[in-house]
Amino acid sequence: MRIATFVHHGKRHVGQVSADGLQVTPFALTEAQAERGAQPLIEAMVAGQPLPALSGAPLAVASVKLESPLPVPRRNVWCVGRNYHAHAKELQASVFKDSNSDTKAWPIVFTKVPECVVGPTDDVQLPGAAVSEQIDYEAELAVIIGQGGKNISQADAMKHVFGYTVVNDVTARDVQMRHQQWDMGKSFDTFCPMGPWIVTADEVDGRNTRVRCWVNGELRQDGPTENMIFDIPTLIETISRGITLYPGDIIATGTPAGVGMGLNPPRYIAKGDVIRVEIDGVGQIENRFV
Repeated sequence: MRIATFVHHGKRHVGQVSADGLQVTPFALTEAQAERGAQPLIEAMVAGQPLPALSGAPLAVASVKLESPLPVPRRNVWCVGRNYHAHAKELQASVFKDSNSDTKAWPIVFTKVPECVVGPTDDVQLPGAAVSEQIDYEAELAVIIGQGGKNISQADAMKHVFGYTVVNDVTARDVQMRHQQWDMGKSFDTFCPMGPWIVTADEVDGRNTRVRCWVNGELRQDGPTENMIFDIPTLIETISRGITLYPGDIIATGTPAGVGMGLNPPRYIAKGDVIRVEIDGVGQIENRFV
């Protein structure tokens, strides 16, 4: 199943997307429920409750405005740094060469504030040179947690995956380095485009798909998720150690090689750039930087 959050005639809805991705049929949700995007549906399905009925005729996806499937996540987005072998290698030649070089020891985990999430076609706001001159892109597969839990084992982890979506983990590299931690440089307003919908785990296996990213039509990133240093079960086990995960929690699983900082010379995002991220079996997002 594909679950999308969208605006039609000025009102937010949540709907089921057709298999071909061309139509969306709204669920019968109250206005308050729809404000939370797909969150009420995730909670209902985890609790074993029936989904709300579909209401009304299908709408053409082209006729609605897709939003992030979780417009305001319930809390910070969990994120993983340097989680593809080639990406870790490309950053070893950068300013990160002396920082936590043993990538196999533990995953690098940080967060992005929920308010930085925007939709799959929304503009991303560049903060201006006085704030940052090194804005970068990171194409990522994001895991949506279904059944929550704490101290989840790798063996049980995939039972806790509700589905997947696409994320661009936009980053202010100079701010990321300046503060010696990553949250601030990752959490600027609009720095987490997400969508176009959630694809449930029965339709796609995040352990066996492909992440790609184009900048102004130029393919920059292309990596299979099998190349993750820490796979999805390991990430869920790690993040849930002593910390309860809840339905609707989001885990961005890291980015393949080809980020702007890793190029020689580095190539950061400029005003007017358009970045498209596509994940096989999940969908694509495309955002202009303004």
